[in-house]
Amino acid sequence: MTFRLYPLLVLLCHGSEGVCPPMCICVSDTAGCSSCGLTKLPQSLPTYSVILDLSHNYLSWLGVGSFKKMPKLEKLLLTHNELVSLDEGVFTNASSLRYLDLSSNKLRVVEQHYFQGLWKLEELLLFNNKITQLEAGMLNGLSSLKKAYFSLNQITYFPFFSITDHSHPFMSMLDLSSNRLSRLPWVDVKALPMLVQRGLYLHNNSLICDCSMYSVFWHWDLRGYETLRDFTEEHTCTIYGNTRSFVRFLRQPRFFRNCTVEKPMSLPVTVFLSKLTVTEGEMVRLDCETSLSSRDLSFAWLTPSKLYITQTSINDTLMNLFPNGTLDIQATKVNDSGLYVCTAQDMKHALNATREVNVTVVLPQTETFNTGYTTLIACMLSMLFIFVYLYLTPCRCSCCTQPGPRSVFSSSRRSHHRSQSSKRVAFMEPMLTEEKPEWPPKS
Repeated sequence: MTFRLYPLLVLLCHGSEGVCPPMCICVSDTAGCSSCGLTKLPQSLPTYSVILDLSHNYLSWLGVGSFKKMPKLEKLLLTHNELVSLDEGVFTNASSLRYLDLSSNKLRVVEQHYFQGLWKLEELLLFNNKITQLEAGMLNGLSSLKKAYFSLNQITYFPFFSITDHSHPFMSMLDLSSNRLSRLPWVDVKALPMLVQRGLYLHNNSLICDCSMYSVFWHWDLRGYETLRDFTEEHTCTIYGNTRSFVRFLRQPRFFRNCTVEKPMSLPVTVFLSKLTVTEGEMVRLDCETSLSSRDLSFAWLTPSKLYITQTSINDTLMNLFPNGTLDIQATKVNDSGLYVCTAQDMKHALNATREVNVTVVLPQTETFNTGYTTLIACMLSMLFIFVYLYLTPCRCSCCTQPGPRSVFSSSRRSHHRSQSSKRVAFMEPMLTEEKPEWPPKS
């Protein structure tokens, strides 16, 4: 029975498009060859595979066209191997690749030809290698690239000028943390697309303290970039290159007090956050920075109240839409809270991109305090008036007149009633009426 089922399973899983190597596990469109002790690629791999896992092996070399028979391959895992370099043409006919993990290998130089033809690649992982050199054209042709990880290497220079809005329109994260960067070409860094600047990780490097560096990071911190906020303690710089004397420049700004930085505090600052909390009455500007780089863009905003705002349709004096897509809210109100969505359109190339900002408008704290304080005073005055009424108001009713002579029975009954009242009895006894005895008594 087992012998008959095995060929059937092979046909179901693999069909006629390839054979799963005996040391691997192939399920559906995934070929898993992890931790198999491989020193070279298997001679035959399923051509239909979308995911190929070759991690945790001993691969030290990949030849030309290693994956040429896998045109559907989208995710390739080569982490934790012994790769020192890649031959030219390794990824020939593997243009569908979207995710490439080469982390935790022994790569030393990332050459220009390594990733040729991978125009669909979205994520490139090269962290935890031994990389010391990056050739300027290594990312050329990767027009779909969104995230690149280069952390935990020995990189001393990165070609920032090779990343532009035109060459990498979708790139939103570049991780260069934990390397050996000492000086950066700040002119090239400031020229990076805004999405890349927001996702640029530079912590745990050996940057030398200077005013150019402080100015760039000061503005990024002002704009609330999470790459700085999440690693505040790890953003350090060395004084005069002495690795033993370092400064946390986001915690110790006094070392840069002689530096001149432009502080546009008198003007509303353009917001680059996806979440924003402001106090009612403040002026806010929401940017519409997207991956589109054309100069002929049209912008439209959708407010939380489903109001569609364009430069031609806006008629609200409290809002203003600038030609660059920035939305200006003059005086925010609590009901302005919600999700604001900007759409940028490139009519010439038939492209569009969106930008979302979640705004929360809160009441000023002083108003909340005053309201509570006023309520407390009102309660205290009310209690005071109640005590005055109960204990200090003179009695003017007829029952307070000087009482005449009463019978012993009435006195004892009143005493009984007081004793009952002191016990907080919840009811009153009926009043007894005194009946005069008839005389002469009836027989």
